[in-house]
Amino acid sequence: MDSDEVKAALDGPLHDGGQVSADGMSWSRFRETGLTCIYDRGMILVAVEVDALDGPLVRVGEVELIGRVPSEVRAEIHELASREGATVRVNWSGDPEIAAWGVSMATGQEWGPSAEGHPERKDSVVTSALLVGPELADDPYATAPVMHWKDVRERGRNPGAWPVTPDHDRPRWEWVPLERVGPLRFGMSPPQVAAALDGETPAGRIGHFPFWSFGTAGQWNLSEDRFEKAGVSAHYWRHPDGVPRLGAVTAYGRTGPQVLYAGLTLVGVTPSALDAAVLQHVEDHDLGLRFAPSGAVAPDGLNLVLDVTRVEDTTVSEATFCAEHWEM
Repeated sequence: MDSDEVKAALDGPLHDGGQVSADGMSWSRFRETGLTCIYDRGMILVAVEVDALDGPLVRVGEVELIGRVPSEVRAEIHELASREGATVRVNWSGDPEIAAWGVSMATGQEWGPSAEGHPERKDSVVTSALLVGPELADDPYATAPVMHWKDVRERGRNPGAWPVTPDHDRPRWEWVPLERVGPLRFGMSPPQVAAALDGETPAGRIGHFPFWSFGTAGQWNLSEDRFEKAGVSAHYWRHPDGVPRLGAVTAYGRTGPQVLYAGLTLVGVTPSALDAAVLQHVEDHDLGLRFAPSGAVAPDGLNLVLDVTRVEDTTVSEATFCAEHWEM
């Protein structure tokens, strides 16, 4: 199908987000139907992402794929695949992927009504899926059309397990808002960050080229170092002196250090409990409130971003601590 036929099949909705590249690959988001359509050159449909909350129900055999508990769906997929002789592997996010069906599973944050009736995020995740044609099925996320929509090459690959460090085994870090967190002071260079983390070598690095001009891409700029042993990521901005400088630190929800603020435990706790504690703290101290795109809340003025990370079927909190002028 081409893009016009997709719109006709979906009763002609207008997409409300997307992108078209110079090489003719694109994607379009149809929010009302909970679908993202991914196109190859010539606007030919090659993949569809079905949203965990808003997407239609999709079934393979007797297995309902969308909006369910991930571990339950995984078990049913393995049972059906065993009967049909299909191979199930683990994709980049740790979820089942079945080339014979053109299915790569994923998850999304679950939301639901609060006691007062307004939407709120829950502590759990539910299933979504990427559905592809046979030409992409062998490794969907390694294909150009899907990478144009979601490039996961620089993300840490999950083996299908979500170990969580017990709170009593996590180091305690002090946070001085806008200045430092633990041994990491904003403004440090990458070598200084590594030295402060007992000389740990980054397990992964993310960067970018700022521009393309006259056949060259310019100087590569480091933007993030991942330190798996310490359980943190260091985020950098490029200083006028040409050296990347530390602008933010993320403490991983599953394995990172514990950071406390005004009696609040910020890392590795259930999001609903943290949200309630933050709201109570803000109310008690008459502070402003900031909402993250994920729906998490944080006191205003601290440049603190609270988020979640997945633990199998549920989530725990993680936190990013930022310098004064840093924007996530």
